[in-house]
Amino acid sequence: MNNNTKIENNRLRSATLEDVAKEAGLSPMTVSRALNNPKVVRPATIARVMDAVKITGYIPNMLAGGLATRRTKLIAVVVPQINNNMFVDTVQAIGDALALRGYHMLLCIVGYEPEDETDIVATLLSRRPDGIVLTGIHHTSELKRIILNANIPVVEIWDLTPTPVDMLIGFSHEKVGNAVGEYFLDKGFTRFGFICASDRRAVVRKNGAIAVLRGRPEHEIEELMVSRPANMEVGRSALRQMMAGDKRFDAIICSSDTLAQGVIMEAEAQGLRVPQDVSVMGFADLNFAAHNRPAITTVSVDKWGIGIRAAGMLADKIEGKAVGEPVVDIGYSLVIRESA
Repeated sequence: MNNNTKIENNRLRSATLEDVAKEAGLSPMTVSRALNNPKVVRPATIARVMDAVKITGYIPNMLAGGLATRRTKLIAVVVPQINNNMFVDTVQAIGDALALRGYHMLLCIVGYEPEDETDIVATLLSRRPDGIVLTGIHHTSELKRIILNANIPVVEIWDLTPTPVDMLIGFSHEKVGNAVGEYFLDKGFTRFGFICASDRRAVVRKNGAIAVLRGRPEHEIEELMVSRPANMEVGRSALRQMMAGDKRFDAIICSSDTLAQGVIMEAEAQGLRVPQDVSVMGFADLNFAAHNRPAITTVSVDKWGIGIRAAGMLADKIEGKAVGEPVVDIGYSLVIRESA
């Protein structure tokens, strides 16, 4: 077997100290000494070990106590973004809850492209975390393979499926969308505009609402996908684009409170009153939503609770404790305020 074949085979699983020892023709104890206390090992032996490390792809765990206990006390937390506050509370809750259990959080921002998530998580795993938190349920098959081969606890958050990679806590974005559509169904509105960020979960919510509203043939529905990050400026620009040519809407439904805030600002700049002339709805119940003027009608999810529960599930599984429910639907609630 040539070296390239050995490297390719070792990609199928994490190389072990025993693999290095076999490749080097040495005992595992000698390999361990060479990696952890090279001063007591001959230079020629160290060279053999390092050559074997390169061939096998073995990643020595140099974190304190790691080689002895197989624990790093490190949890990798992967989120797409934190620049619009959507995930900030959840991340903070995870960090606080993990600290109480003696773990440290390694936060990584991966964006929304599945391939980027795969590459970055593979790099994170080189740090030998004890567990990992992933945002959402849609991952590449390569990422799933990497995680399964890593053989560490995983919690997926902010989505819902009966078949998670390991454990999950979240909510149904489709049901959120359905609830939004049902809320507007009996208001007598006929002209609806949807401003939606190009994010898979946001699109599911949008489609869920539209599926309900299309139940009445008189409803007119227009959709506009916007770029990320979906900030206030994007919300203002989106409303200008939608209303070009003197179009009018009874309600504008946004995929985030931040977009909704921008829409409200632009509507008022154009002389429209919210909600008298146009209703506006957001999503996530961010910390400014209740204090905006008008206060933003939105959908609230327990962002803090998701983080607390995710951290607890991971720590319990790492420590060999029973995890009561591997899949938790934390639910959602409509928060009716002034804007709709």
